[in-house]
Amino acid sequence: LCWECGQSHLVLDNHLYNFQDEVDDELMCHICLQPLLQPMDTPCGHTYCFKCLENFMQEYSFCPMDRKKLSFQQCHKSSLLVRNLLDKLVVLCPFQAECQQTMQRCELEAHLQNRCPGFKKYKSELQRKKNPVSKGKEDPPAKGETPTPRDAEVPSGGSSLVAESSGAAVVSLGTAEPGLVNPAFEETEEGESLKKSNHLPHRTSLVAETTTIEIHREDPEEELGMRIVGGKDTPLGNIVVQEVLRDSVIAADGRIAPGDHILEVNGVNISSVTHCQAVSFLRHPGPVLHLMVLQEKGFSNKTAQQDSTAANREVIHVTLIKRDRSEPLGIKLIRKTDEAGIFILDLLEGGLAAKNGKLSRNDRVLSINGQDLRQGTPEAAAQIIQSTESRVNFVILRQPGVQLPEAAEDGGTSSSSSSSSSSGGSPVHHRRRLEHSHYRRKSTYQKGYVSHEKTVAIKKEPKESLGITIGGGRDNKNKLPIYVTSVQPIGCLFRDGRIKRGDVLLSINGIDLTHLNYYEAVSALKSNAASHSVTLKALEIISLNSTEPSLDIREQGFSWSPLWITWLGLPSYLHFCQDIVLSKGNLESWGFSIVGGFEESKGNQPFFIKTIVPGTPAFRDRKLRCGDEIVAVNGVPAIGMSNSELIPMLKEQRNRVTLTVVSWPGSLV
Repeated sequence: LCWECGQSHLVLDNHLYNFQDEVDDELMCHICLQPLLQPMDTPCGHTYCFKCLENFMQEYSFCPMDRKKLSFQQCHKSSLLVRNLLDKLVVLCPFQAECQQTMQRCELEAHLQNRCPGFKKYKSELQRKKNPVSKGKEDPPAKGETPTPRDAEVPSGGSSLVAESSGAAVVSLGTAEPGLVNPAFEETEEGESLKKSNHLPHRTSLVAETTTIEIHREDPEEELGMRIVGGKDTPLGNIVVQEVLRDSVIAADGRIAPGDHILEVNGVNISSVTHCQAVSFLRHPGPVLHLMVLQEKGFSNKTAQQDSTAANREVIHVTLIKRDRSEPLGIKLIRKTDEAGIFILDLLEGGLAAKNGKLSRNDRVLSINGQDLRQGTPEAAAQIIQSTESRVNFVILRQPGVQLPEAAEDGGTSSSSSSSSSSGGSPVHHRRRLEHSHYRRKSTYQKGYVSHEKTVAIKKEPKESLGITIGGGRDNKNKLPIYVTSVQPIGCLFRDGRIKRGDVLLSINGIDLTHLNYYEAVSALKSNAASHSVTLKALEIISLNSTEPSLDIREQGFSWSPLWITWLGLPSYLHFCQDIVLSKGNLESWGFSIVGGFEESKGNQPFFIKTIVPGTPAFRDRKLRCGDEIVAVNGVPAIGMSNSELIPMLKEQRNRVTLTVVSWPGSLV
């Protein structure tokens, strides 16, 4: 529980409060639909919570209400009068069983820390549950010092880029694993001729490493901050990391990247468990988490001399703390002509990085805030740095004794993080404009979940709220339908009991919600909630497996969203498809593997992206993700095809292919 508001929420999310009275609509944030916290005014006259607006502006460049062009730097704090009005709103103590006190919102933290018997009881119980973890730990940093992740080195003679690799096993994936047909990794005729030439790079096989990674959490309950897909109850089989969230525990550690396969959690093999079981294992609280992962390293094409050079390198973690978003780090980044990735050219005297003293010239940047930059550009790195509010976590590769020649700046594109604006054209977080929306098709795959449509008609007072919060919307990066994220105990829908968290909302009073963006849906729900009667049509997704672990209690500590596997149970008319166009040279592989397709024993199954190989066209494009479902190739529907039918179609595309995909967000752990 949060020690300021007494409720469960992400560290980076707004505090939650139980308000005694209905709050005036003028004091509500139209992003989170809650009373404003740290209100920020836009030049166009709208007001939002600081965190809500900050998160929104990381993905969009317009005002949520009127869609006028907007940047976060143009916004400013609301007046003292508005902030005082909000602080004086009366709230209930969240520990109602032991404490029925009411107070102004600004007084709640002091009440919890000094006077609330319920919170005192909670702290005592929490202390009893905790293991005595203080033994053997280093002394905490003195007040005023900022703790940073300890530097990590590769053991002498090791070739892994991961600091705590336990006997990293190098394996070849040139031949497909059982049940996996892998067109992306097969050598083509061009590839064979490439091998025979002594003047061209020697591409042999796909290399991956199994690595043990130890994750430390100051708060044992804190979420890891990554999204996962897969499980033995899906064609993917393994558990695969789809996304690493910015400023999370995993991002700060910097060693896990999208596409990594998680094989073990605290010594428990999860390579053959269901999706829900894997989520349960990864959400289990604890101060230390041991993960064994399989990490793709790309095609091996380096000489023994290069490998021996890599063995002398070390991986270092460095965290820089910005006082605000606009503060520059004072780093110049460039590309080299003879090596992939980005490198530090110089540290500006007096800058944040130079004062920190842990970064050096010629360091290769492997990742920033969990974003993989092994094949990245200076522009992409600058954009990540500029969009970060406070902590900037670097993972860098260093070869002792080598300095970058001054002339190297002419050979690459330089980019300084001190630049106040984006360099433009960066592929990171770039939103595509979709050519079409839904790809109508027949789909019979609903593994473990079925959807049930229901109609809920209720009578209510005109001023009574529905009492729900929603997520999704077709402007969301995953193009999700509108779904219920919570049913509050103050509204008419809680009293009725038929609308549940996770239900997909189809319509309200005959108005179709399935094609609306988030703000259009909010407006439609609010305007129709003012009437005496409301009729909602919704889709409930029901699990067919009663033996799966219940995740509801644990999820209260998370920003709640449906599990990845539940989205697979949606009917196809709610799927939002997008086209991803990949281009490659004659001698390149597309760089992804697929699983699924029609089988006699299993019937029609979707085709899923299982692996994306570093350094390939699919990896560089950054739009395709592990767990994406392939619906069509160059406009030809994939449903009903077998692996042996789809693979030749992909191999026939010489330099360009259009993949129509459905992308569902992975489960948050």
